[in-house]
Amino acid sequence: MTASIEQNLNKSIRIPPLESGDRLTRQEFERRYTAMPHVKKAELIEGIVYVASPLRFNSHGKPHGDLIIWLGTYKVATPGVELGDNVTVRLDLDNEPQPDVVLLIDEKLGGQARISEDDYIEGAPELIAEVAASSAANDLHDKKKVYRRNGVKEYIVWRILENQLDWFCLEDGEYRALEADINNIIKSRVFPGLWLDVEALCKGEMAKVLGVLQQGLSSEEHTEFVQSL
Repeated sequence: MTASIEQNLNKSIRIPPLESGDRLTRQEFERRYTAMPHVKKAELIEGIVYVASPLRFNSHGKPHGDLIIWLGTYKVATPGVELGDNVTVRLDLDNEPQPDVVLLIDEKLGGQARISEDDYIEGAPELIAEVAASSAANDLHDKKKVYRRNGVKEYIVWRILENQLDWFCLEDGEYRALEADINNIIKSRVFPGLWLDVEALCKGEMAKVLGVLQQGLSSEEHTEFVQSL
């Protein structure tokens, strides 16, 4: 077969679109996703494709932005820590999620994930945060199992309809819920100084959220963490 005929045949082969519910290998998922630049968010969870619907402001965009502000402030104050927004993560052969937010430690400084040659995250980031509609969302079921199995050390899910936040920490292969202290503050066990006033976040009181975070950033534990990186 001549080269020109092969080229014509290749052009005539139509790459199928991504559809929610499709069962694909990660390689085929990436092939179809790459061929659909208009699709802004699609994920492969346990070999099943999930294509995101258009996102609303109050039920997703605004809380997502608040998470970015909080975690981004921590990133700026913590050299060696990187923040990602809606970045593709290659976890294993059946799972390629696109989390709302990831916080990770630079691989050169002991982080457990790496950036591939084609600029994707490979392996489990230390922390993932998702904005979910409710406790019935996939984020608290199959996706949570995938993150646990692949070693994501901390997982945050903000359930918008209930306006509640769950923060899980990986212990002995299982996710345990981190409890707020008497001041309603949760403190990360993986990222020292990453403190969150849960009530303030859920109320949209970002000045208070950042004030509490600043207390964490001023703590001795955060100073020691930065020095250790």
